[in-house]
Amino acid sequence: MNLIEELQWRGMIQDIMPGTEDQLKKEMTSGYIGFDPTSDSLHIGSLVPILLLVHMQRAGHKPYALVGGATGMVGDPSGKSEERNLLSEETLQNNQAGVKKQLEKFLDFDTSRSNAAVMVNNYDWFKEIGFLSFIRDVGKHITVNYMMAKDSVKKRIEGDTGLSFTEFTYQLIQGYDFYWLYQHKNCKLQMGGSDQWGNITTGTELIRRKAGGEAFAFTCPLLTKSDGGKFGKTEKGNVWLDPEKTSPYQFYQFWLNAGDEDAKKWIKIFTFLTKTAVNEIIAAHNTDASKRLLQKTLAKEITTFVHGEEEYNKALETTEKLFANQSAPAESLSVEDLESMEGVVKVEFSLSKLEEGTDIISFLAEIAIFPSKGEARKMLQNGGVSINRKKVEDLQSVVNKSLLLHGQYLLIQKGKKNYYLVKAN
Repeated sequence: MNLIEELQWRGMIQDIMPGTEDQLKKEMTSGYIGFDPTSDSLHIGSLVPILLLVHMQRAGHKPYALVGGATGMVGDPSGKSEERNLLSEETLQNNQAGVKKQLEKFLDFDTSRSNAAVMVNNYDWFKEIGFLSFIRDVGKHITVNYMMAKDSVKKRIEGDTGLSFTEFTYQLIQGYDFYWLYQHKNCKLQMGGSDQWGNITTGTELIRRKAGGEAFAFTCPLLTKSDGGKFGKTEKGNVWLDPEKTSPYQFYQFWLNAGDEDAKKWIKIFTFLTKTAVNEIIAAHNTDASKRLLQKTLAKEITTFVHGEEEYNKALETTEKLFANQSAPAESLSVEDLESMEGVVKVEFSLSKLEEGTDIISFLAEIAIFPSKGEARKMLQNGGVSINRKKVEDLQSVVNKSLLLHGQYLLIQKGKKNYYLVKAN
């Protein structure tokens, strides 16, 4: 399979400009994707564009990762219902550094390679451009009628919040990025999420009108979960690529807990397994879904890709300690087992308070496992709290020193998946 055939099989192409596949077959092609530096870490929603660049480089083409230092100061209306907060230059610089560090884990930037990955920052060319020169040299090539026809613009104008002039100009700025890279880096391809199609085609139009050139594009679908939930979101918020924000264990658990239909879709997108291998795994899973072979393979492949084999092994080890033998008493866990559990929320508590004893509801609220005593009481009434693998059934229970494992620890479970290790000092 060529690159486009491979990506289509994986479900990673939604819209594609005519001639794109022929261009990629003809020669080594430079292509880029923009990354929004609104945080110092990317989250798993950014994995699809990252993987597009990885597939591109593996197929012999040259990937460019554009970090939007300039566009981050403006805000893109695509897929947004209201204007976002603008970031300071200092915050943007810090975020760009974090994003670059992450991208270097996935792409090969070795300059000895003809198709080495390159990172660019659009602030480098926008910082020298004045407003009057921009509207004279760029704005005159794209009509307001053309810009108003974009879905992202129409939705915001017709909505309650409207659209600021700043956001309205975003597609011109992103279009100029493509034009600049076409002129200075011979970049002929732009990729992105399907919500970016309007901005991307403005770039190809600007290249046609201003440079008399031909450029290409394709987009990938925006991922959704089969249950209607937002992809990449959990009860705790975004699933980040930064292990300090989302631990490798929590990252692993996200994929391990995927539903069957999502896992069948995601294993094609988020792994590099071949079509034959994927089909065999899905067939084996369908034979006995209780073994969760599909989810385990998906979680292993993507956790190893993002965090490395060592962190995957730690996440697997913690998972087995917490879930594999639930019938085994918590007392069978050694101090080393408890201390080495990856991704379990660790809390400290006063040993003197446990010597006196404290009621279970106050205890759970005080260590912030629940935001209030009311929330703690509600979960206890529903049987959703266990201490040392024993369900708490009495709301009048007292937590005291006698419950401590190895004289120092309490292993608390909230719901099915949330674990806390309380250490008494």
